[in-house]
Amino acid sequence: MQKIYLLIIPIVIGVLSGMFLAFYPQSSDKSDLLTESQLIQNGSPILGNPSASITILEFGDYQCTFCYKFHQSTLKTIEHEFIESGKVKFVFKDFPLNGPDSVLAAEAAYCADDQGKYWQYHNELYLNWAGEKTGWITHNSLNEFARTTSLDLDKFNNCLDSHKYYDKVNQMYEFGKKIGIDATPSFLVFNNEKIIKISGNQPLQVFLKSLDEFQ
Repeated sequence: MQKIYLLIIPIVIGVLSGMFLAFYPQSSDKSDLLTESQLIQNGSPILGNPSASITILEFGDYQCTFCYKFHQSTLKTIEHEFIESGKVKFVFKDFPLNGPDSVLAAEAAYCADDQGKYWQYHNELYLNWAGEKTGWITHNSLNEFARTTSLDLDKFNNCLDSHKYYDKVNQMYEFGKKIGIDATPSFLVFNNEKIIKISGNQPLQVFLKSLDEFQ
């Protein structure tokens, strides 16, 4: 019986992978938005080698439960195995489905970027994740995360209070909607020839399968 299970598990994983992996439809009305430069433009600083031929683009929300789970598990493996080796680069675009608090957290991350610490602050937000629409994102908590990441608090607060990056965050959200993003997390894995879409926090095997498509 154990041998049968061992044979079935890879088949099940393969079927599930097929359900969540799809070649992204590049219809004529979207083709000008689905270029490598357009997809990367206006997003986070690139994590990894900017010259890597494969990009993973995440549309996420700092309050999203499954975004949190992805960042605490699957992304760590992808980063170790593919990003640090220079094979893949990673970009994050905000898709704040959970309302004003998500927008504010996204603005804060870009205020941290002004001081060269986008990814440190981004990771701090997910490290302190405390649910969806529970009120954990406040000016006080964002300041505390700024202290933890050793930001200049005066510069950080001037940026946040002026809503310097409000338009940027909303532009990312509108761009996502234009190309068919409607949930978080959503991922586009692409090079300059093809795009694969992954919906949701899928098992690591789904991401590995998508990367295999570019070999």
